[in-house]
Amino acid sequence: MLTSVILSTYNQPEWLEKVLWGYEQQTVTDFEIIIADDGSKDETKQLVMQFKKSSILPITHVWQEDEGFQKNKILNKAILTAKGDYLIFSDGDCIPRKDFVETHISLKEDNSFLSGGYFKLPMDISLLIDHEVIKNQCCFDKNWLINKGLKPTFKLNKLTSKGLKAFLLNMFTPTKATWDGMNSSGFKKDILAVNGFDERMSYGGEDRELGERLMNLGIKPIQVRYSAVCVHLEHERSYVDSQKVIQNKAIRNETKKQKITWTDFGIEKSS
Repeated sequence: MLTSVILSTYNQPEWLEKVLWGYEQQTVTDFEIIIADDGSKDETKQLVMQFKKSSILPITHVWQEDEGFQKNKILNKAILTAKGDYLIFSDGDCIPRKDFVETHISLKEDNSFLSGGYFKLPMDISLLIDHEVIKNQCCFDKNWLINKGLKPTFKLNKLTSKGLKAFLLNMFTPTKATWDGMNSSGFKKDILAVNGFDERMSYGGEDRELGERLMNLGIKPIQVRYSAVCVHLEHERSYVDSQKVIQNKAIRNETKKQKITWTDFGIEKSS
């Protein structure tokens, strides 16, 4: 069964390059990468073309015109492009640890989706990460990060936990298992069964609404935030619109209240 990794991006070629380096370090190679590009300028296209020529991984660039924040729309296009039966979703600013894809594949279960998290890095450390750092996996090393100025907190357990410790932290974390766009995965057939992402939604919980429809359908979320690891590079969020966040909350509330499993604003459009 082929796995497809779908990465959303928008005008962050410097970060996307680091992320693609991360996927070239994976312990498995039987997966494809789909770049879901929400209208980036030509620099991103040139970067992807460069990787397509040199990488051992099959990479497909799915692009749409820039019409404001339309992440869900480009993700739906990427879902249809994906050849895999199993889909891993992340962002073009999240560098995967070398076991990221293997972990998602090994922990997947029928009638379930996996809910991961991320370890957020400050801007100064984000800028320090280069190809050699990723190749040596230093950006996932607690001591390297602390040496570069990171303050140690409990969240470092996301990078250091393995085996029984990771299992227990996944089980007892107070954080609910939800569909988070930077680190979640599920079967393509299940995502198609709920008609993909709701394209009415802008930034602010737009990814979690998909997970809520999956749960309404009976697809169980599995917490893997201490097992499937990626580090999140810092960036600005100029696309945040408070009014659209309110609109998103209203759609999500309706989804939960009415136990909605299908959106008429997803991959298939109502006539």
